[in-house]
Amino acid sequence: MTLPVHSEADYRIAVLIPCYNEAVTIGEVVTDFRRALPDATIYVFDNNSVDDTAAIAHSVGADVRTVRQQGKGNVVRRMFADVEADLYVMVDGDGTYDADSAAAMVRKLIGEHADMVVGCRHTEERSAYRAGHRFGNRLLTGCVAMLFGRSFTDILSGYRVFSRRFVKSFPALAAGFEIETELTVHALELRMPIGEFDTPYRSRPAGSTSKLSTYRDGWRILMTILKLMKSERPLSFFGAVCALLLLLSVALAAPIVQTWLTTGLVPRFPTAILATGLALLGFLSLACGLILDTVTRGRQELKRLAYLACAAPH
Repeated sequence: MTLPVHSEADYRIAVLIPCYNEAVTIGEVVTDFRRALPDATIYVFDNNSVDDTAAIAHSVGADVRTVRQQGKGNVVRRMFADVEADLYVMVDGDGTYDADSAAAMVRKLIGEHADMVVGCRHTEERSAYRAGHRFGNRLLTGCVAMLFGRSFTDILSGYRVFSRRFVKSFPALAAGFEIETELTVHALELRMPIGEFDTPYRSRPAGSTSKLSTYRDGWRILMTILKLMKSERPLSFFGAVCALLLLLSVALAAPIVQTWLTTGLVPRFPTAILATGLALLGFLSLACGLILDTVTRGRQELKRLAYLACAAPH
């Protein structure tokens, strides 16, 4: 029996564009994605813009909606909750991503039966990345790979394609730009089939400014990675804390024990108490990790069941 070959035209596709003060670019972004995916519905979720972003998006035919809670994470949570489709394309409204890659990314998701395809940014323009962004992206990507065992090439990309299963099972908790990290870890923790697609990336046009703060948002993303490690890999997290506390305890106790073996005396009693307390805290940390590891496994099972409750695209 020959199975039918499906294309993107066989699915309900939603293009989701989170926006904040993107009047300079939003019209072109909507037009380009309508041309690239003519059968898709284009949604623009405006996040309290003070310029003409919403009006321009509406004038070029987008379905415009407003999210009052400030922050990209809040917008993504609202988009995923409100929009019904089989496949979802999420892209920033700043005009830096290549709309012509969208159809190929959708086909890759369909052909590989994946739940998420990430558009990995490639550019020869030095101005496309602000100072520190390339290094920060590599650093954070390396942190995710080290803590969770595997990762993507570009975890901070705002250009992604999702299955309905991913979108409707994703418990979005982030409020700001750390949402991309949360999306990545969600896919890795549930061992979803995932893919990457190299896509051109260009600098913002004149008059358009980035809302991402290199150091503040970079720090928030790093803290998000550590928080996700604590919640998703508690045994590793608290095991590391236990090892650090035991190491400090041994370093403090070693000279005291050596003196006691030689003279039979404990000359630095407060230090001995401190070393004992650190050792006890270390073992308590390990016990917390063991208990929370069991709790986390139960949470992962519930996430998996929520994922399986959504029908696969067909």
